[in-house]
Amino acid sequence: MSPPSRRLQTKPVITCLKTFLISYSLIFWFTGVILLAVGVWGKVSLEAYFSLASEESTNAPYVLIGTGAIIVIFGLFGCFATCRGSPWMLKLYAMFLTLVFLAELVAGVSGFIFRHEIKAKLGVAYENAVKTYNSTDSSSSSSMALYCCGVNNYTDWGDTDYFKEKGVPTSCCIDSDKCQPEVLKDIVTAGTEVYTVGCFARVTHVMESNLGIIAGISFGIAFFQLIGIFLSCCLSRYITNNQYEMV
Repeated sequence: MSPPSRRLQTKPVITCLKTFLISYSLIFWFTGVILLAVGVWGKVSLEAYFSLASEESTNAPYVLIGTGAIIVIFGLFGCFATCRGSPWMLKLYAMFLTLVFLAELVAGVSGFIFRHEIKAKLGVAYENAVKTYNSTDSSSSSSMALYCCGVNNYTDWGDTDYFKEKGVPTSCCIDSDKCQPEVLKDIVTAGTEVYTVGCFARVTHVMESNLGIIAGISFGIAFFQLIGIFLSCCLSRYITNNQYEMV
């Protein structure tokens, strides 16, 4: 058995580590709540942006919601493991934080490296959506919600079969009550009655203007996991050593 003075020196360290780790776990839990909120917001507010480029809705909001829910659960688990002072629970918590760190790092680096390819594919998808457009497409309501028209601008409709038959879609009209069929069939005069900014241009502008903020937050959260991993491993080691010292 180790001297009592040795155990008395270890206990304040364990208490200090527990305090820091509980504080960390609460912050980690809060980030999960934020991801949940962003996922729900993305599903509600940004669905129109992606429905223009694809007939199928994006899974990105669901990924955020699922990730946020998992982080919330493990954040609570981290608090419970810390309060219990269980070494195996703390090691499990550290393993989870390591997986989260690696996943966020890979996702962030991949998104940055392939950002131009993603943008190019999105542009092609928008061009195809305009070329194959018909009046029953769901993208009509999306255009009105986004206040945009065409790919880069409203004149993109001039080369489509739809324009030759019906002109610029009424979904591009600023005020549908004032849009006359003869005006929409003239690509020049239509510019006074429809939104002139293209939907692809608007979407990429929104994404690129927030890319720096999103990347900064993502990498900040990713490296934030390293603090939790360090605290969990240290606390687990100190508790284990303290148990051996008491034998």
